[in-house]
Amino acid sequence: MPTRERVEEFIEMVVSGAHVRAITDFYHADASMQENLKAPRRGRETLEAHEAAALARVQKVHTHPDPVFLVDGDHVAINWTFDFTDKSGNTRRLEELALQHWDGDRIRKEQFFYDTASAWAEV
Repeated sequence: MPTRERVEEFIEMVVSGAHVRAITDFYHADASMQENLKAPRRGRETLEAHEAAALARVQKVHTHPDPVFLVDGDHVAINWTFDFTDKSGNTRRLEELALQHWDGDRIRKEQFFYDTASAWAEV
């Protein structure tokens, strides 16, 4: 079960822009991530590679600081807001809810929920 402080460390790392390092430092080796109801990606190395590839497609990612989050035993919910600036300078926003299952002080499973109709709106 994660402490509130451990979850805050995770959030701080993501907000700082160290997305791949956050996966390395906070996810189990066999962790999974899932977008809405799509098939999950499995394994920390796969998650790191997917995140690195996503970041390589954009010029900049701004993670809004101080997201609302809840810790309930092994379950954590984080309401993220991300602004992605593509290589031509257009910025789009993604509002998502991440539901995480922690095992000890690392994330075992994460599922993201967002409205695909309004996701990636220009800002």
